[in-house]
Amino acid sequence: MAGHSKWHNIRLRKQAQDARKSKIFGKFSREIITAAREGGGDPGVNSRLRIAVEKARSAGMPQDNIRRAVQRGTGEIEGVRYDSYVYEGYGPGGVAVMVQVLTDNRNRTVSELRSAFSRNGGNLGESNCVAWLFDQKGVIIVPKESTSEDRVFEVALEAGAEDMLGDESSYEIRTAPGDVEPVRKALEGSGIIYESAEVTMLPQSRVTLDQQQARQVLRLMDALDELDDVQQVYANFDIPDSLMEALAA
Repeated sequence: MAGHSKWHNIRLRKQAQDARKSKIFGKFSREIITAAREGGGDPGVNSRLRIAVEKARSAGMPQDNIRRAVQRGTGEIEGVRYDSYVYEGYGPGGVAVMVQVLTDNRNRTVSELRSAFSRNGGNLGESNCVAWLFDQKGVIIVPKESTSEDRVFEVALEAGAEDMLGDESSYEIRTAPGDVEPVRKALEGSGIIYESAEVTMLPQSRVTLDQQQARQVLRLMDALDELDDVQQVYANFDIPDSLMEALAA
């Protein structure tokens, strides 16, 4: 789980550290509003809303902010309507990039994305130019100190998981998109603690980067992440662990 996964983990830690910044809370609010609008305001039956609320809480978003976002989504409070789009492009070294956005102004979003790509050695592409390089999967992260590998694998497999990988600190359980919720519930019911559970886009293959390309790609990732409309960024780069740690220092 090198490269992009390590960048993703660094991004999560950065969000937790920057949790007081309104931009971070704004991203969570958009996702909560959209999830509640599309699936209702009960996290117990709306898995997308549950995931969004869990992420917001883990980053320290106040409960009142979360509640108001849910109410805006259900229409109890008037609010802005956000529409979801996915844009695709290429980064330095031929890295494939997919960007999920929630926006109330598509023209503004496209302009900001095109600028972020071009300023950081990439280019915004046409629809479906890189989507075929990714698979939609459910991913559940379980810390290794939670329980034994055999126990996690047994519970996850019985609940419908497809695979499980591991690194020095956690297990990564992979499922079909529709199975992430039953697997999560099975882990929870067995007393196994998980860090996150979500549906994401996983690359079928990865592009290994050298130091210069890695710096450029990470700058592009940060530039995209800084845009208010951007919710998620997926990419197929791979950076050796030693280089990733040096760049992240």
